[in-house]
Amino acid sequence: MINQNQPSGSLQLGNIRRKTVNIDVNELIKTEYLNHSPNFPLIIKPAFKGVDLLTWAKSNREFLQAELLKCAAILFRGFNVTSIEEFEQIIAAICGEALEYRYRASPRTQVAGRIYTSTDYPADQSIFPHNEHAYSPTFPLKIFFFCSIPSVQGGETPIGNCRQIFAHIDSKIKERFIEKKVMYMRNFGDGFGLPWQTVFQSTDKAKVEEYCRKNGIDFEWKAGDKLRTRQVGPAIIQHPTTGEMVWFNHATFFHVSTLEPKIRNSLLSSFKEEDLPTNTYYGDGSVIEPEVLEHLRQAYQQQMVRFTWEKGDVLMLDNMLAIHARNPFVPPRKILVGMAEPHTPSVAV
Repeated sequence: MINQNQPSGSLQLGNIRRKTVNIDVNELIKTEYLNHSPNFPLIIKPAFKGVDLLTWAKSNREFLQAELLKCAAILFRGFNVTSIEEFEQIIAAICGEALEYRYRASPRTQVAGRIYTSTDYPADQSIFPHNEHAYSPTFPLKIFFFCSIPSVQGGETPIGNCRQIFAHIDSKIKERFIEKKVMYMRNFGDGFGLPWQTVFQSTDKAKVEEYCRKNGIDFEWKAGDKLRTRQVGPAIIQHPTTGEMVWFNHATFFHVSTLEPKIRNSLLSSFKEEDLPTNTYYGDGSVIEPEVLEHLRQAYQQQMVRFTWEKGDVLMLDNMLAIHARNPFVPPRKILVGMAEPHTPSVAV
């Protein structure tokens, strides 16, 4: 009822309460998939102009984590992400602080905070599909990519669904790797690949030795301040959240036969097999058969999905459920990388 004593044309608002408006997660975004690849990756776009990815991600962390477990890969597109700082904040909003790139296998440049360039290989070379740090005792569960500058031509980051890869690997090959595991042999300081000081982020040999002992890595110092390591690890491990078994290793990626012919032939003419920058064997040191390696390469390549980068794109992968690669490109191209959620498997197959 209107108070007869209050001035004409005014209302008493003291008893009016603010009503909380709940905005459903799907009202601010829209989702879709690539036309040629149902359910992989999930693409999330703003439903209208002005939706801020960082703000939205902070409020929808559980939704994103759940969708990533289902889809293995999420591409955020159209959110106008423009800076490295914003990219790193997005990682923190979803997964916590980005990780330092340690126990390295590829050349990268640190650009800000814990954000790095994607692998600094020559533009005319491709990079074979792999899970990030699958050779390492501790690896990131999540990896993020940010397209700062898309290339003029090429430069895609193809991705693949590890669930499908696992399903297409011959059961006898799986059993053989479960029994024998994988041995990674690496050599540092021979003039090709990363020096051990970069890989271990230390110039102190004692610290390198301590890291190796702690992680079950055999090491051998060679003449001329060179280092050789041998490390045996599982080929198949269990996802810590879903509990499913995952093909997760660098048996194919590190093997010399996977390199492009020109590079492979150059290395084999310059180094003895035991001095190659990287190579792999069964865990007992025996040779992995050429037909097995070719079968594994086909299992990877048959599952790859390619999309064209757009400026401002952010790609998030579950590193155990999705692999990534790189196609050759025409410069310039600037794809940045951040990793998160370190994981050291306690149960291996």
